Amino acid sequence: MNLLFVCTGNICRSPLAEVIARAEADARGWAEVSCASAGTFAFPGQPASGPGIAVAAAHGLDLAPHASRELSLELLEWADLIIGMEASHARAAARLAPDAPVRVMTEFLPADDDWRGAGVPDPYGGDVETYEETRKLLTRAMLGLFDALGEERGGREGSGP
Repeated sequence: MNLLFVCTGNICRSPLAEVIARAEADARGWAEVSCASAGTFAFPGQPASGPGIAVAAAHGLDLAPHASRELSLELLEWADLIIGMEASHARAAARLAPDAPVRVMTEFLPADDDWRGAGVPDPYGGDVETYEETRKLLTRAMLGLFDALGEERGGREGSGP
């Protein structure tokens, strides 16, 4: 299962989602899950944002090696599921690959979560606390995403998606 996370610049939300997804796949023992990220308006080769790196590190996640990249048809064809941080990112992916399975990250939040379907706010330019709030939101949504993947595969927890 190849998961592609998409945001605008590929330096804040989608790289954070990528490392959170890798950690969740590892925690569930799902070795078959590969994760990547890209941006709809990314300038290739940029590092993840400083506050994002700090927040990730505080939770045992490594964003230091990240280098931004643009969303491409090649990446979309690689992905089994494309997850946009906002509806605009999902639409951009769908324009490039109309038949690709595309969702918005916050669709995976519990029904009673205020952020469900609203999109993940862009923390760009924010402080560490802003990025921590983004991490918390992404983590809640990621649990829902992985639970949904497990259900699609017959609920075989630990056996891979």
